[in-house]
Formats: sequence, C-alpha cells, structure tokens
Amino acid sequence: MLYSEKVMDHFTHPRNVGTIEDADGVGEVGNAKCGDIMKIFLKIKDGIIDDVKFSTFGCGSAIASSSMATEMIKGKPVSEALELTNKAVVEALDGLPAHKIHCSVLAEEAVKAAVKDYYDKNGIAYDPELFKDKHDCEHCGE
Repeated sequence: MLYSEKVMDHFTHPRNVGTIEDADGVGEVGNAKCGDIMKIFLKIKDGIIDDVKFSTFGCGSAIASSSMATEMIKGKPVSEALELTNKAVVEALDGLPAHKIHCSVLAEEAVKAAVKDYYDKNGIAYDPELFKDKHDCEHCGE
C-alpha cells in the first residue's frame, strides 16, 4: 500500500478544516509550481493554541499533513508549536512516500509562519533563526 491508514484517514476525514475570521496568527506557504498551498489559522489564549484551522489546496499528502499538524499543536503552548518538525508529522502519519515528504515540510512551515505572524502582530520578540525557510522541494525544484 502506498499510503498508511493514518494518511488515508486524515485525507478522507481531515481535522480542523476551515478558517478563523479573527485569527491571532495566519501563515500561508506553498508553491504554485508543485500545486500545494497551505494556510494555517491560530487562535491563541494566554500563550496556548486554543483553536487552529487549516485550508489546504493540494494532494492527499498535503491535506493529511495539514490535518495532522493542526492536531499536534492544538491545546499546546505556542513555543511547542514552533518545535513541530516535518519529521514528527511524517512519523505521526506512519510515513509518507519519499516524493511526498515536501508536504510535511509545508505543514511545518505553515505553522511557523502563523506563529511568526502572531508574534509580529503582538510585538513579541523572537529569534529570526527559528523562522529560516527550509523549503527544499525536489518535486518543484525550489
């Protein structure tokens, strides 16, 4: 089987789909060349991710990665969301095909972009190193 049961579950029954109108942080990443565009919305209360939604245009792996990433950060402190790695997303999904790993990287980057937006909007100081772009998508050549 090409995709794990967890990937199929998160693709066919994605969690936290939608938008948050008055989001505290919004992160959009993606590349039109590979066709995957991911947007993450955060609602933050007292430094905790109270709610998170995503809107993803892309393949099944991109949707599953977005869904799993939102599940992994919901209810967690913002600082923990920043520690989310694409590797952790892939492991939580019980693996992705090698040519789809970039989807999990997008999920990590979308979460980080949303946190950065939250920090910027609220004047919270941060280390720019935390937000370095890691996009290394062999699929789209970026």
